[in-house]
Amino acid sequence: MTTTTGAIPTIEPTTAAELAGALQRAADARHSIVIRGAGTKTDWGRRPERIDAILSTRRLNRVLAHQHGDLTATVEAGATLREVNDTLARHGQCLPLDPPFADRATIGGILATNDSGPLRHRFGTPRDLVIGVQLATVDGALSKAGGQVVKNVAGYDLSKLVCGSFGSLAAIVSATFKLAPLPAASKTITVDAPDVETLAAIVRAVMSSQLEPIAFDLSVSNVTAGVGTAGMASVAQPFRAAVILRFASLPAVVDAQIGQTHALPALKGCATAVADGEAERSLWDQHARRVWDAAGAIVRTSWLPAEIALALAALKGCATAVTPTAVTPSAGRTTGGTTAATQLVGRAAVGAGLIRIDGDARAQAAAIEQLRQSAALRNVVIVRGSDELKSLVDVWGALGDRAKLFASLKHALDPNGVLNAGRGPL
Repeated sequence: MTTTTGAIPTIEPTTAAELAGALQRAADARHSIVIRGAGTKTDWGRRPERIDAILSTRRLNRVLAHQHGDLTATVEAGATLREVNDTLARHGQCLPLDPPFADRATIGGILATNDSGPLRHRFGTPRDLVIGVQLATVDGALSKAGGQVVKNVAGYDLSKLVCGSFGSLAAIVSATFKLAPLPAASKTITVDAPDVETLAAIVRAVMSSQLEPIAFDLSVSNVTAGVGTAGMASVAQPFRAAVILRFASLPAVVDAQIGQTHALPALKGCATAVADGEAERSLWDQHARRVWDAAGAIVRTSWLPAEIALALAALKGCATAVTPTAVTPSAGRTTGGTTAATQLVGRAAVGAGLIRIDGDARAQAAAIEQLRQSAALRNVVIVRGSDELKSLVDVWGALGDRAKLFASLKHALDPNGVLNAGRGPL
């Protein structure tokens, strides 16, 4: 089935064979094609070059197999994570992923971007959970790798190869994942940290303890608190930081872990709150949206977990190095050319997260370049940004020694460069 969205036709195959055939026809005609699921990540990656057609996977949305005795499931790429987990929950299981926009994001999109959320602390990224994949390549072939059991070494590990490729190598038709049982009980404790030093001490204390949270997250607001404005008094809001720990297991185990957390010496003097049930679900929902609900560029980055204080210092340093912005208090708008990293949300023990950077495009670009030069931060990639920002600074940054390898992979699987309109890292 083909429909038209604006001037760009959308191809909506209902079978794997139709999808493979559409790719082959596009390759033969040298048409530039973008693969799309629910469209939650349409603006991620580089600015697209020519787009001749969109290949939608939304009609490929079935749970093909659920081996609940083996804790595995095979799912088509167009199924949303919510749809999949609603089905798996009937047997008390889930696919333990919680990336941004988890209620709408499709399995194919999550896998293609290797996107994850707080549950990465316990369960890893999609790349860690996928054990098999079916791909459609531009020559019209359907290829399978891996299998439907966890201990499987059949064929090349194509499932890991396409994770994070942004649809630049092949179209994901379906994938098989390791699952997790739904916990009997769950509680979350939030610990407020008054300053960076206390925040870092809490992170180190939890990491060196016997605690076993399934999520161990950071939320830092107004990283650059204290940065003033040109010719005006500072309008920065107070620095706010919290460590958020979720425990999920048997009720007695969860309560014991919450008690052990309260007993950590690093928490002395810190305000804490415990949530469960609907309050806990609301807490994590707000946490997931926090960095996305305001305007600004969003970058993904990583750091050494024990060096969170240095990472926050690098963020503050990148803002203070830029000429301050004049802010119109009544309108709440910036009128100058500066930026400030006002929000960080991330995985504390993994050392990875998202940073929102405010300001105009030139100031955002300057801040990103400075972050990439910092010794405390690594792999600074733009996730959300305006076209102007993307014209000023590359989304993916320098590839270094990886450039030749990426080019070789791209040539092998997509020799005519018809996939993804240049948006991905390769």
